[in-house]
Amino acid sequence: MSDPMLSHLALPGALIAVRVTPKASRNRIVIAPEGDIRIYVTVPPEDGKANTAVQKLLAKALGLPKSRLTLTQGQKSRDKVFRIDEA
Repeated sequence: MSDPMLSHLALPGALIAVRVTPKASRNRIVIAPEGDIRIYVTVPPEDGKANTAVQKLLAKALGLPKSRLTLTQGQKSRDKVFRIDEA
């Protein structure tokens, strides 16, 4: 199963809430039945490695460069909020 495309959410200023699971068996994005975005990454949550992996995976699904995503909430939490910056 391929990761879902989230390009319809790629609007400047939009906030995207995600739930992260580090140390997963593989990198993937899942849209839960309730509509929540869950991101699984293989890296451990050490020194921001998981945040970087989540940012990269989310940017790819949104069709944006990772530099346009800013982590606004949840630096050390499983629940994170990313903002899409202007181009």
